[in-house]
Amino acid sequence: MPQESVRPHHRVRVWYRPMVARGDEEHRAATTLELLFDLCFVVAVGQAAAGLHHAFAENHAVSGVVGFLMVFFAIWWAWLQFSWFATSYDTDDVPYRLAVLVQIAGGLVIAAGVSSAYEKDFTILVIGYVLMRLAGVNQWLRAARADRERRPTALRYAASITFVQLCWIGWLFFPDSLQIPGFLLFLVLELAGPIWAERAAGTTWNRHHIAERYGLFTIIVLGETVIGATAAVREGLDEGHNVGGLISLAAAGLVIVFSLWWLYFDQPAHHRLTSLRSAVTWGYGHYFIFASAAAVGAGMEIAVGFDSHTEHTAPLAAALAITVPVAIYLLSVWLLHIGPGNECRPIAIGFPAAAVLVLASTFSPAPVHFTAVIAAALVATTVIATKGHPVEP
Repeated sequence: MPQESVRPHHRVRVWYRPMVARGDEEHRAATTLELLFDLCFVVAVGQAAAGLHHAFAENHAVSGVVGFLMVFFAIWWAWLQFSWFATSYDTDDVPYRLAVLVQIAGGLVIAAGVSSAYEKDFTILVIGYVLMRLAGVNQWLRAARADRERRPTALRYAASITFVQLCWIGWLFFPDSLQIPGFLLFLVLELAGPIWAERAAGTTWNRHHIAERYGLFTIIVLGETVIGATAAVREGLDEGHNVGGLISLAAAGLVIVFSLWWLYFDQPAHHRLTSLRSAVTWGYGHYFIFASAAAVGAGMEIAVGFDSHTEHTAPLAAALAITVPVAIYLLSVWLLHIGPGNECRPIAIGFPAAAVLVLASTFSPAPVHFTAVIAAALVATTVIATKGHPVEP
């Protein structure tokens, strides 16, 4: 998360090539390998959302939310570390691809361990996470050997990642009373690692490429939301529960997801990545965007179960399951993409105002439908305020 460089680069795949910095292409786009990585990783996102849904259905909302936040951190952080490395070192030789294969395998193991993690058995999830992160250590060691200028940074990355993985393995043996404090401590160590490493000699990166990577993952997470909600509606229809109500709910859910997509991509993101500090804030802050987007899918499934009377979630909990993640999403996009000081005041004020109204709709007779109306109204506000032309950097 580092400083952008400006060297010409032609990407050629060979059997083996020295790993050098690749943060300089003017029109660099996400590779097919990166897209494959994302698609495999979204399986874990779907499992995390499903676990949150089941926790609400069993009236374990608080423990479900805590478990979701912990599980999603592992998913998000592993994805983030891969993406920032790939934007700096895009070698694409055979050893690089094989290392990514191991990272993908680790991501799938993480997905396999999500359901047991909700039962407070984190063994499988930690195994997948550590496997993926240690494959990343190999990548950083390759970079250290080839990129003399940034060798101190690469070695710091490798050392910090290795140390924290040992901490996570030890965490598995913590007593239940210390698991949450231990998790928070090691979370801080994970977040501090890249900041410490970048202070040695900032790696190169491409702000257009990394903004595209984050945008693509946002689309994938929103797509997982649609899949989950569609499955829930189909199940309700198959059982003949309140067909009209379910169709109305599905339409409202579609409006919400489409509005969230529109609002995220309405303003360009790359121009906000101008320094290490801004990159860290923007990159780390996306945890709330990704997690809330995934939680919207769980919220829609909970709403369908509540409306079709197939689940016995408390009415307030069912409403909060959709309004809280949508409000968090709006506030996160506002802070990361729009900015409280945005010169377009209707947009700058509209996002937090909409978030407050969404939270207030929790106590309305139809929270999903009210949320859809508010989200659509915010989209209309942005279109009118910008005259349909997004603000360019």
